[in-house]
Amino acid sequence: MPRIAVVTDSTSSLSPNDALREDITVVPLQVIIGADVFTEGHDVTADMIAEALAGFVPVSTSRPTPDDFLAVYERLAAEGAEAIVSVHLSARMSGTLDSAVLASKQCSIPVTCIDSTQVGIATGFAAGRAAQARDAGEDAVGVAEAARQAGESSTALLYVDTLEYLRRGGRVGAAAALIGSALAVKPLLTITDGLVVPLERVRTKAKALARLEALAVEQATSCENGFDIGVQHLASLPTANAVAGRLAATLDRESIAVDEVGAAIGAHVGPGMIAVTITPR
Repeated sequence: MPRIAVVTDSTSSLSPNDALREDITVVPLQVIIGADVFTEGHDVTADMIAEALAGFVPVSTSRPTPDDFLAVYERLAAEGAEAIVSVHLSARMSGTLDSAVLASKQCSIPVTCIDSTQVGIATGFAAGRAAQARDAGEDAVGVAEAARQAGESSTALLYVDTLEYLRRGGRVGAAAALIGSALAVKPLLTITDGLVVPLERVRTKAKALARLEALAVEQATSCENGFDIGVQHLASLPTANAVAGRLAATLDRESIAVDEVGAAIGAHVGPGMIAVTITPR
């Protein structure tokens, strides 16, 4: 059976320990704060992003180049990989997948690039499923299909204090931004067909978080064969811990992992974001 390497990008929210344990290679995005360029996972934190956004310092992100991906792919080939499955955030939100595809056409070994249609830990879950399929003996086609199915079946539910940061980054349309500003409501969002879209409008933060939890429980309990679940936040750890604690109690779990989003995602969602991701098994 060919040795298959699994690659993802830094928006997948995999910690270095998780990536090492699951033998997944992570290619970082670039984050630009003001005039300074940083590499996600190396020299920039979500706290730096939150501080910059609060201070109205321009923040943007930049995808890895095809050369960045090709260098990683060829290193894995030199280390003995005979095929690569490369799993990335939604192509409708970033050009990262395009860079991976361009690199795959120049690589000396076969590379299958997968659009997870997701972002954040949902992409991480998809990469993890690919690694599990590889370790179970699946060939490259089976590994790629495991990632594709995980991404397409995932549900990401997001609460944001304001849609302004997503609007600035072009991740939601200007009309959608009016949901938060003109009507003075707290928006709940989801990802549909690879795009962040409004889901519901709730009047207060407390009610919005309660509704977020209710929707997450509804989705999780509909998974016939179990599920993976995670909570993410930006500069809102106490709230995220409280949400995770209530979900764990309702879903009869000992605990649910809580992580701060990476800098690249944080640049677009803004401080106060809470997200719950559910991926059926």
